[in-house]
Amino acid sequence: MQINTFSIVARCPRTGMLGVAVSTAVPAVGAICPYVRPGIGAVSTQAWVNPYLAIAALDRMADGADAAAALAAVLAEDEARAVRQIGVVDAFGRAASFTGAGCTPWCGDLTGPGYAIQGNMLTGPAVLAEMERAYLAAGEAELAERMVAALEEGQAVGGDKRGKQSAAVIVFGAEDYAMVDVRVDEHPTPVAELRRVWEIFKLQARPFVEGMARKGQPAAPAPDSVVEMLLRSPPDRPGGGGSAP
Repeated sequence: MQINTFSIVARCPRTGMLGVAVSTAVPAVGAICPYVRPGIGAVSTQAWVNPYLAIAALDRMADGADAAAALAAVLAEDEARAVRQIGVVDAFGRAASFTGAGCTPWCGDLTGPGYAIQGNMLTGPAVLAEMERAYLAAGEAELAERMVAALEEGQAVGGDKRGKQSAAVIVFGAEDYAMVDVRVDEHPTPVAELRRVWEIFKLQARPFVEGMARKGQPAAPAPDSVVEMLLRSPPDRPGGGGSAP
């Protein structure tokens, strides 16, 4: 599948969390492009998507390769690399990105300490430049917030030139399950909807996720405050949303 889109792949220098945020004019981008392996790295595979590039890059990083070496190695084995676009960040914050010569214009990428930003079939280079500016400006915020802010600013200056349809943000910490996995699979304004759902997630789902089982720790029941909140109808919880019975 060809996913002409814009994304940011990043590592938080304070927490070591790894994540991807992405938006496009194709349904369910969160199920196709982002790949994250806790303690190893994060990847977004886009343009003419090849999930095995992301998986192989993560395998190579798990074996000790840095982001650039892992990316170069998997691309060298891919005869269709001219139509690939991929961003990679490893567990040490080393970043690399690749935009094949056959990707749909406007296309390009930016990298910096701890992040890779890339996009194709965009309205222009301002999309990536504004994503980078917003990500860096939100430096005190948590990783998911910084990446959502980057998507918002990329969308504000045009985003995908075909229009808008889906968006997602995913973040892993030390656990084998995601700490954040928020997706808008089909919506006329997916980045705005991602922001809305993200705000509700922080108030309603995060307290539950934070109380889930952790490696090396005994499992514990959910705190009474979380149980009490989740027994309410969604509109009656902090942040609202959902529907009443």
